[in-house]
Amino acid sequence: METGMAAERFVRVWERGWAAHDVQALLELYAEDCVHRSMPFREPHRGRTELAEYLRWSFAEERVTDVRFSAPVVGPDGVAVAEFRVLAEEGGSASTLAGCVFVRFDDAGLAVETRDYWHVVEGHREPTGSLFFR
Repeated sequence: METGMAAERFVRVWERGWAAHDVQALLELYAEDCVHRSMPFREPHRGRTELAEYLRWSFAEERVTDVRFSAPVVGPDGVAVAEFRVLAEEGGSASTLAGCVFVRFDDAGLAVETRDYWHVVEGHREPTGSLFFR
């Protein structure tokens, strides 16, 4: 699958899947032996089983009110990047999570490696200085 098509599918499924906490839909985007890094200093989640555990843990206390992903920017060698912004509530408090995901795809269009960088602030806000959200 062409990287642009894989990347567009990735962000659209993540947008819907995150909003619905649909772990199975998200896992279908990943190769069986994928490697996901959720933060720079955390140990990576290796394979779909570890990724599923991480996603279920992440979604457990979160009530999502809005999820947006930017159109992906596609680079060489099967790599794409997209920004995301999530409005949620956890423990009765509103929060905004904003960040970006880097994804490397295989020839079948499955994510073999992903890396997220994100930040959380109190309240519902739009990111400032975003390249993609205006």
